[in-house]
Amino acid sequence: MKESLAIVPAAGVAVWVSTALLVLLLGLVVLFGWILYSARNTVVELDRGGIRISGTLYGRGIPIESLRLGEAKVLDLHRDDGFRMKWRTNGIGLPGYKAGWFRLRNGDKALAFVTDPRRVLYLPTREGYSLLLSVADPERMLELLGEAKPDG
Repeated sequence: MKESLAIVPAAGVAVWVSTALLVLLLGLVVLFGWILYSARNTVVELDRGGIRISGTLYGRGIPIESLRLGEAKVLDLHRDDGFRMKWRTNGIGLPGYKAGWFRLRNGDKALAFVTDPRRVLYLPTREGYSLLLSVADPERMLELLGEAKPDG
């Protein structure tokens, strides 16, 4: 004689936990998708008002008056050891893409958008942090910033 008996259905909590995990995983997929997108599509725009960084979770506008242009320079982070990112405090640190808040080896706080550590524009601000930007032509951007400065 053969008889089949059903298992008692799982409690409702098992369904809710499974659903919550699925939503969490989908959220992580969306987040990592955005990170991958922003690694290739972050834009730095410059106008007389300042700099606008967009296409990333850490984007923002920075008024030209907040920049200490006299201290700005182009760096090679492989050689300029004091400006290397030491600690990530709130950011993304993937090979070939670093974005967000970091502590530098010299102790400064920095908002970084670095894809090529060999050509980085270092822009200190009056707000207690510095910007590290991998732009295509850092020398030209520094020149444009000097032209955009209200007093010169």
